[in-house]
Amino acid sequence: MHQRSTGVGLGLALLSAVTFATSGTFARSLIEAGWSAEAVVVARVGSAALVLAVPAVLSLRGKGALLRRTLGPVGVFGLLGVATAQACFFNAVRYLPVGVALLLEYLGIILVVAWMWLVHGQRPRRLTVVGSVAALAGLAFVLDLTGAGRLDPVGVLWGLGAAVGLAGYFVLAARVDAGLPSVAMASGGMAVGAAVLALLGLAGVLPLRATFGEVDFAGQRTSWLVPIAGLSLVAAVVAYLAGIAATRVLGARLSSFVGLTEVMFAVFIAWLMLGELPTVVQLLGGALIVAGVALVRLDELRGVRADPLTERADEPALT
Repeated sequence: MHQRSTGVGLGLALLSAVTFATSGTFARSLIEAGWSAEAVVVARVGSAALVLAVPAVLSLRGKGALLRRTLGPVGVFGLLGVATAQACFFNAVRYLPVGVALLLEYLGIILVVAWMWLVHGQRPRRLTVVGSVAALAGLAFVLDLTGAGRLDPVGVLWGLGAAVGLAGYFVLAARVDAGLPSVAMASGGMAVGAAVLALLGLAGVLPLRATFGEVDFAGQRTSWLVPIAGLSLVAAVVAYLAGIAATRVLGARLSSFVGLTEVMFAVFIAWLMLGELPTVVQLLGGALIVAGVALVRLDELRGVRADPLTERADEPALT
C-alpha cells in the first residue's frame, strides 16, 4: 500500500510539473498577439482563483479565526509569490526562450539559501553550497555572454525578477499557518495577485492590454480563448490541484523535488510547440542549474530525515 501511494504521489507530482510547464507556451501566443504580461497573469490566476473558490470556501468551514489570522500573510504571498513571480516570468518570455526564462526563475531556490543564511543565520551545509555554486556556474553558461546565443539583458532582468518572486513564494509558503488548507492558500493568493494587478492596470500604473481576435498557437490560428483556457485550467487549476494532492502523499519537500522536472518539460514543450531550443552551451548551463537546485533539494530532504518533525503535511506545493 505504501509503494502504491508513493507511486500515485509521484504520478501526481509529474502531472503537476507537466501542466505548470505549459504556462510559458500558452502565454507566448497571447503576448505575441498584443497582450501585456500583466493582463496574461490576471486572466490566468483570476480564472483559476474563481474555479478554486468553491473548494477553498468549503475547506475553511468552521475556521473563521484561522482565516482572519492568515489574511495578511496570504495577501503578501499573493503579491510576491503570485503576482510578482508570474508577471516577471511572462515579461521574460517576451524576450527569452521559454526554457531559459524558467531556468532563470528557478534560481529563486538559490536565493532562498542566501536569505536563510543572511537573515536567519542558517548556514548552508556542504551539499547546499556545492549545489548553489553549480547553479551559479550554470547561470553563466545560460547567459552565454561571449557566444552567438547572447540573451536580451531586459529579458534576463525580468527572469531574475521572477527568481525573486519565486524565492518569496518559498519563504512565505513556509511561514503561513500550517493549519490553512493548501487549496485555500492557492485560491486566496491567486485572487490577491489578480486583484492587485488589475487595480494597478486600471489606475494606469501597469500596462493592461488584451486583444480578443485569433492568435497563433502551435503553428495554427485559433481563438484567444484556447490559450486562456490552457493557462487557467491546465497550467493553473490542474497544476495546483495535482501539486497539492502530491504534497499530501509525498510531503512538500519531496514533491517539490520531483517538480524540478518542470524545467525539462518546459524546454520540450516549447521545442515541440514553438520550435524554440536553447543553444548547446545554454543547455549545458541549464543542466548545471537543474543539478545544482536538485542538490540543494536533496540536502533539504536529508535534513528532514534527520528531523522528521519539521515536515509540514499541508504545506503548498512549491513547483
